[in-house]
Amino acid sequence: MNNYLIKNTTIVSDNQLLHGDVLIKNKRIERIAPQISTPENVIEIDGSGQYLLPGCIDDQVHFREPGLTHKACIYTEAKAAVAGGVTSYMEMPNTVPAALTQNLLENKYEIAAKTSLANYSFFMGTSNDNEEEVLLTNKKKQEVCGVKIFMGSSTGNLLVDNAISLSRVFESSELLIATHCEEESIIHENLARMKAEKSHFTAADHPLIRNEEACFESTFKAVQLANRYESRLHVLHISTARELQFFGNMRPLAEKRITAEVCVHHLHFTSDDYATLGNQIKCNPAIKAPANKAALWEALLDGRLDVVATDHAPHTWAEKQEDYLHAHAGLPLVQHSLQMMLHYVQMGKISIEKVVEKMSHNVAICFQIKDRGFIREGYMADLVLVNMAAPYTVNKSNLLYRCGWSPLEGTTFPATITHTFVSGHLAYANGQFDESILGERLLFDRP
Repeated sequence: MNNYLIKNTTIVSDNQLLHGDVLIKNKRIERIAPQISTPENVIEIDGSGQYLLPGCIDDQVHFREPGLTHKACIYTEAKAAVAGGVTSYMEMPNTVPAALTQNLLENKYEIAAKTSLANYSFFMGTSNDNEEEVLLTNKKKQEVCGVKIFMGSSTGNLLVDNAISLSRVFESSELLIATHCEEESIIHENLARMKAEKSHFTAADHPLIRNEEACFESTFKAVQLANRYESRLHVLHISTARELQFFGNMRPLAEKRITAEVCVHHLHFTSDDYATLGNQIKCNPAIKAPANKAALWEALLDGRLDVVATDHAPHTWAEKQEDYLHAHAGLPLVQHSLQMMLHYVQMGKISIEKVVEKMSHNVAICFQIKDRGFIREGYMADLVLVNMAAPYTVNKSNLLYRCGWSPLEGTTFPATITHTFVSGHLAYANGQFDESILGERLLFDRP
């Protein structure tokens, strides 16, 4: 493995900007200083005029392998992630078969070890009848990111709506519990009522069917369970203003027992965008009215929302072109999430330090990831060089997703990702990949 010295760059970490150099040796950040002389056998990279960020850690992606590889696979989506400055990801269990046993979970790790350019971890899936398998994950506290509970519809047997099953997992899991919160009964009631009133549906109906009430009631249930059993709860993809009352900002993140994630599409789109994008932005939970977006931004900036992620969920173009009721829910985002947030940096809505906090630092803190998420001496060298003065336009020719489309096509972002280091390996540089060294399994520093 080569060693590198990044010179004359602006380092963004620990809520500060530092102009200087970073020496990478043996996978790790060996030294950070205002000026470092280039040692022998070290490749020098000029970071003048650029920002050096810790690699983003995306705590919610769907890479579709095994079983759904016509949509995506770990190889293609991890490569797209690296090109977008995402050096580590945590992947969800709703594959085919779903990751509902320890053997199926480990099979996914085996695939990633052979194909993933980015670092990786995988959630253990929960169903109404696999509590014993789920609780075996307690023995892997240093090796598995967490347990995922779909408290709303999902692929296969992953909906958990049995009160006894939910209580047992919340009571006994020693790992972080990540939840998808939408109340299934409310969604069915909304759909049945609307079917009685109309015969034709469009994507604009999505936030009316999967409405604020469905999210609120399910999140309320998850928070109640977490408080009852003192569980470590992380609520994924908050999409409504009403849910924000469940989350606080009065204590340090490391001390919170209940944390929350917001996704880039809920910060970027609103229900007004269904008119032009239609099913392309159909996702669960739904993108909702503009007032929700404004509230999410406020909560992100004041600390009630802790983490920014993507919920990257690719489907084929044909699957998205079906009529609304049959079009698959989810959109591909992992290649452009950092650029989306840097767009808001340029607009003055958020600082670059805060972007790094929400996309790198806080994910590492929430999940207790070992030696990643910060630019610190001794930490793994997961690093991203960004040129904030080089606009980048999304088009089909530069998309790396297997599905081959993006709702962001035609969008020009203010920044370009020029280099991405994964565990000290220069995996991506100026549009070229080096796949000779793959990513590593994330480890967790949990007692």
